[in-house]
Amino acid sequence: MDKNVIYGINGPVVTVKDTDSFAMMEMVYVGQQKLVGEVIGITDRLTTIQVYEETTGLKPGDPVAGTGAPMNVLLGPGIIDNIFDGIERPLKAIEEQSGAFISRGAAVSSLDTEKNWTVTMKIKVGDELEGGQIYATVPETPIIEHRLMVPPALAGTVVEARPDGCYRLFDTVAVIEDEAGQRHELTLCQKWPIRTSRPVRDRLAPTIPLITGQRIMDTLFPIAKGGTAAIPGGFGTGKTMNQHQLAKWCDADIIIYVGCGERGNEMSQVLDEFSKLIDPKSNRPMTDRTVLIANTSNMPVAAREASIYTGITLAEYYRDMGYHVAMMADSTSRWAEALREISGRLEEMPAEEGFPAYLPSRLAEFYERGGRVEALCGEEGSVTLIGAVSPQGSDFSEPVTQNTKRFTRVFWALDKALAYARHYPAINWIDSYSEYFNDLDPWFRENLGEEFIEYRNQISALLQEESSLMEIVKLIGSDVLPDDQKLVIETARVIRVGFLQQNAFHPEDTYVPLEKQKRMMEVILHLHEKVKEVVAREIPISRVTELGLFDKLTKMKYDIPNNRLEMFDEYIQDIDEQLAILLL
Repeated sequence: MDKNVIYGINGPVVTVKDTDSFAMMEMVYVGQQKLVGEVIGITDRLTTIQVYEETTGLKPGDPVAGTGAPMNVLLGPGIIDNIFDGIERPLKAIEEQSGAFISRGAAVSSLDTEKNWTVTMKIKVGDELEGGQIYATVPETPIIEHRLMVPPALAGTVVEARPDGCYRLFDTVAVIEDEAGQRHELTLCQKWPIRTSRPVRDRLAPTIPLITGQRIMDTLFPIAKGGTAAIPGGFGTGKTMNQHQLAKWCDADIIIYVGCGERGNEMSQVLDEFSKLIDPKSNRPMTDRTVLIANTSNMPVAAREASIYTGITLAEYYRDMGYHVAMMADSTSRWAEALREISGRLEEMPAEEGFPAYLPSRLAEFYERGGRVEALCGEEGSVTLIGAVSPQGSDFSEPVTQNTKRFTRVFWALDKALAYARHYPAINWIDSYSEYFNDLDPWFRENLGEEFIEYRNQISALLQEESSLMEIVKLIGSDVLPDDQKLVIETARVIRVGFLQQNAFHPEDTYVPLEKQKRMMEVILHLHEKVKEVVAREIPISRVTELGLFDKLTKMKYDIPNNRLEMFDEYIQDIDEQLAILLL
C-alpha cells in the first residue's frame, strides 16, 4: 500500500502520518476523486493538509498525491469575462460538465485550452528578453488587450519566434535560451503561486486619485489608485451596493470582484446584474473588463480562504501588463471566519473572539499586495483594494474591523441609521476618514484648483459643527439657538441631502464628474456666506428660508445636467439677486 495515505480527517483538514514526501504549501490531490488540497503544516510525525473541496466520503487509507508545486493559478487569455470559484475553477465549464452543482474533484482546466486566440508577436529572433517583458499581444475582449509577458524569473535570447496567427493556450509561440544554454518555451499562459506576490520594478507613491463619481468618496474621503479602503457596515447598510457603484463607475481599467462567503442568492444577483450592466466608458457589457470569483457561504470553507489570494494574484497579473485594476473583496469578515474555522480544526490557540493570532498578519499580507507600481515591462499599473467588512451587530470594535483599520488608509464607515433613513451612500461623515489627502492634494490643486481643497475643508468643518450643535438641539430644541447657528444647521442639511446623498438610479446623479462636484460645493458655500451677511444685519433667518433657496440647492444635483455646468452661474446670480432684495 502507498505510504502517502490519509491518517485522519477533521472537516476540511486531513492528516498524513510518517511521510517526508511533501513540502510546505505544496498543492496535493486527496482521495480517489483527487480533491485539491494544500499542505499547511509539517511535523516529524504528521503532515497537515487543508482540502479545498467537500471532504464527505473520504476515509483513512485513501491516497494523497503531491504535485511538487505550490498552490497556483493559470494566467493567460480567457480570464476576463469569466466566473471562477475560489481556486480558479471555471463555473460555466463545470456547469456544462456536472449541472447546477459543482461535482467533487471536477477536473476542468481554468482556461479554455482549445480556443484559438489571435496572437500578434512583438519580438524577433535575436532579441534579448528579461522577465516581465511583453512578447506578444492578444485581443482578449473588445476593450482589453492581453499582453503576454515573459515569466518574472526568466531571461535570455530569442532563438525561435512563430509568425502572427491563431494559437491555442499551450501552443509554443517563441523559444528563448538563457545564459546556461537551456531553452525555455513561451506559450500563451504561465502559472503563479497564489500566496506569493508578483515582483515589480519599483513601487510608486499613491499620488493619483481613483475617481469614483460618488461625491462623498471623491470629495471628503478620496482613495488613490493603488490605495486600500475598507467598507465596514452591518447587515443592510449597502456594502454590496457601494461596491457595485465603484465597480461600474471608478476609472480602473479592470474590475476583479471576489464574493467571499456571501449568501448564494446575493452572489447570483451580482452575477446576473454584472451580465446586464453596460460599461459607461465603452458602451460594451461590463463583463468585457470584469472577472468574477464566486465563493458562496455553502461552498467549502477552505476555498473561501483561498479566494482572496486567487483574486489578488489575477489583479497583480493584469497590473503587470500596465493596467489599473480595482479589486472588490466582499467580504473579508467571511474570509476571517474561514481562517477561524480552519484554525479551530487545527487546534491552534485562539486569540480575541476565537480568531487565530495570525489574523492581523494575514490581513496585512493581503492589503500590502495593493499599490501603484512600475511593472517589469516598464509600464505603470496599480491594484486598488476595497474590502467590505461585515461586523456582527455593526460593532466596529470587533477584531476584523479593528485590524483592517490598521492596514487600510481609507475607512468608509456605513451607518445603520442612515441606511434605514434611505440616505445612500450610507457613509457616516463623522466616523469615516481618508489618509490620502497629503498624497492627492497636489493632483487636486493641479486639475481642479486650490478652491477645491478649500471648499472640501469648509464642507467638513460645517458638518463637524452641525454634529456638535445637534447634541444641544436634542436636549433643548433648535428654537433657542442664535440665527448664525441655525444657519449652520440649515447649510449642513443642504450638504447632507443635496450633496452627500446620491441616487444610484438617477441618470444624472449616479455618476458625477469632479468639476460638477466642485461647482456644487461652490454654490452651497456661496449661499452660506451670503446668508451669513444677511444674518449679521440682524435679519431673521426665517425670512431667508421662506425664499426657498436652501430647498432649491438640495435639488440641483438632479436639475443641473452633468454637461451643463454653466447653469451653476445662474444659481449664484439668483442667490445674489434674492438676498440683495432682503438687504434693501
